[in-house]
Amino acid sequence: MSPINWSPSSWQDKTAAQDVTYPDPEHLSRVLGKIKQLPPLVTPSEIERLRHQLGQVQRNEAFLLHAGDCAESFDACTQQNISNKIGLILSVSLILIWGARLPVVRIGRIAGQYAKPRSSAVEKIGDREVLSFRGDNVNGLSPDDRTPDPERLLSAYFHSTTTLNYVRGLLSSGFASLHHPRDWSLSHVRSPGLKKEFERITEGLSDALGFTRTIGIGSDSVPYERGGNKSVLGEVDFYTSHEGLMLNYEEAMTREFALPDSGNLPEGARPTAFYNTSAHFLWIGDRTRQLTGAHVEYFRGIRNPIGIKVGPSMESEELVRLLDIVNPDKESGRVTLITRYGATKVEKFLPGHIAGVQAAGHPVVWICDPMHGNTLTSASGLKTRHFGTIISELTACIRTHASAGSRLNGVSLEFTGELTEDGFSVTECVGGSMGLSEEQLGLRYQSFCDPRLNFEQSLDVAFLISNHFKKERVGHYKSDSDVLFEELGGRSPA
Repeated sequence: MSPINWSPSSWQDKTAAQDVTYPDPEHLSRVLGKIKQLPPLVTPSEIERLRHQLGQVQRNEAFLLHAGDCAESFDACTQQNISNKIGLILSVSLILIWGARLPVVRIGRIAGQYAKPRSSAVEKIGDREVLSFRGDNVNGLSPDDRTPDPERLLSAYFHSTTTLNYVRGLLSSGFASLHHPRDWSLSHVRSPGLKKEFERITEGLSDALGFTRTIGIGSDSVPYERGGNKSVLGEVDFYTSHEGLMLNYEEAMTREFALPDSGNLPEGARPTAFYNTSAHFLWIGDRTRQLTGAHVEYFRGIRNPIGIKVGPSMESEELVRLLDIVNPDKESGRVTLITRYGATKVEKFLPGHIAGVQAAGHPVVWICDPMHGNTLTSASGLKTRHFGTIISELTACIRTHASAGSRLNGVSLEFTGELTEDGFSVTECVGGSMGLSEEQLGLRYQSFCDPRLNFEQSLDVAFLISNHFKKERVGHYKSDSDVLFEELGGRSPA
């Protein structure tokens, strides 16, 4: 099953963009040797299930929500932060399901998103020039802790393990139950408009569940709530992801397994494949997608479904050649294209990318990342994003896909469930239903990487997308969420 002339280490013969130089290579080798002996974090069966579900997304039978932090930190690995993040992802997916009447495939940027690509190897802090901060799995945020340390890779493994273990525990113990969605995040929402919309959904859901119980459907959910058998209403599939930036680490987490669906074949006849067991889904960044580079070489050989960031600098021909390399057999569910142009550039670049992929016959999942192309610096020097610009890129993508005979299959958002010590959401992006101004950014700005949507702003985006799908299903109408987004200065898609 492995591609020709490929092995987990064949990337080492190529040039690796965003490479990290460690001062003690022998120390690095010892750490990687240890990681190779540690248990996998995810299983081939889970990875194959995600591939199947992404095939459904590609066929417009489901919608993809890819969401979480730009970069995780070791310090943020706490019970409360993880619970809030998962609760927010569940809340957003519930809103999307309610409007679209489609299953939502949930992939979190969680349990491994520690690396941080940079445009420069060094940065200026005051009068000092120091190595750039590359994420908690490489070096420290403090200017005095910028030497790359291999032990941080090992620490990343254990923080990922802890995070994933707690997520699995949450989702298998009733946290995702549709019987009490208010517990996920509504207590943190201060916008009256958002509360009204979310309560309308949960009340409708409660009414629907009550009806199904009355007629004898879904009655198995009651013993599950008390610790009994699992219920379809109480547990959901949830997948993890990160950018496959640190190839030494990714190689160490790559293992060969028999394909899960080949169990009836005799021993020795079962086909095998290489799986990256650090996450279910990995993506190639806009800075590491060189056709002859190390990252593309590594990604072409793993069985996991993969993402590719697509920006304004990628030519349509280059995109098709890249797809030919990583998915030569044109397998369904294999590749997700994550477009990130900037709101003003969507209509210039997306039509050509769609046309090129369509002409080549490549099956892909198209999702919009409206965050990375819309970062700006506030007057106070803080990196931020404007909610209206994020919405503008989303609506432009929806409109452009429709014009090209395509369809937007999902969204990739950087948002956070983190709360400050006083119980408030972070203040990193301006706008939204809470009307956050640029002057208020410094109140609760916590990101050490890129600015993230907070609770309210994330639900704002969810209602906009949900409303669009509802209009597709039942025709044009005016709802409370339409009024809400008009008040924000946003434009609801037609």
